[in-house]
Amino acid sequence: MLNCLAIDDEPLALELLEDNISKLPFLNLVASCNNPIEAMKVLQHETIDLIFLDIQMPGLTGLQFIKTISVKPMFILITAYEKYALEGYELDVVDYLVKPVPLERFVKACNKAWELYQLKTKKSNEPSSYFFINADYSLVKVVFADIMWIEGLKDYLKIHLKSSGRPLVARITMKAIEEQLPESMFVRVQKSFIVSKDYVTSVRKNSVFIDNVEIPVGDNYKDAIITITNKH
Repeated sequence: MLNCLAIDDEPLALELLEDNISKLPFLNLVASCNNPIEAMKVLQHETIDLIFLDIQMPGLTGLQFIKTISVKPMFILITAYEKYALEGYELDVVDYLVKPVPLERFVKACNKAWELYQLKTKKSNEPSSYFFINADYSLVKVVFADIMWIEGLKDYLKIHLKSSGRPLVARITMKAIEEQLPESMFVRVQKSFIVSKDYVTSVRKNSVFIDNVEIPVGDNYKDAIITITNKH
C-alpha cells in the first residue's frame, strides 16, 4: 500500500484527483492539500510514499516545493502546462501528466510508482540499523539499538536513548514512528509508550521496567507482556 498526498489549489481538480486515487486498491490517500505549506505540515506527522502534485500554485510552486524536501517521496506531477516536463524529470519525478488526465493514463503512472516502490522494498530486505528524524531543527540519525523507550506527548515525542541522559524531542506522531521501528525490537505497551524489548529489565502485571523507570501497560496492550517475555 502506498500512502499518498494530493496537492492542488483548484478544488475541482483536487476532487477529481481524490476520486481517481480511490479507484486504485494499492493507494491510500492520507490527506489532500490546497497548497505546499499545508502539505509540509502533513509530512511532519505522516509517512508519505507518493505525492500527486500540481505545479502552478500561488506562493510556492510545485517544483520549488520538491526542492525544499530533503528526504523525498515519489512524485507524480499533474499540471495544465507541458513546458515544465523537462525540469520535472530532472527532479527525478515518476511521471508527468497533463490535464485533463485520462483515467487510463493516470492508472499507468500509478502502476509505475507501485512497481518502483516494490523494487525499492525488495532492495531493502536487509533491515536498516537506524533512521533519521526531524529534531532540534535538524535531521538526526537515531540507531535502533540505542533507543530504550519512546514517550508520546500530544504532538511531540521524547525518544530516550542509552547514549544520552537527555531525551531527543521530535514532532512526529506515535503511529508514524511506530511504522519505522522493527517489530522484532520494539513493542507498544500503552497509547503513549513504546519500549525496546532488549532494555526491559523486569515486568509486572500492569507495568514494565527499564532499570528503575516504571512504564504502565495499557488495558488494550496486555499482549505486549507476552511479546516481551517470549523475547527473553
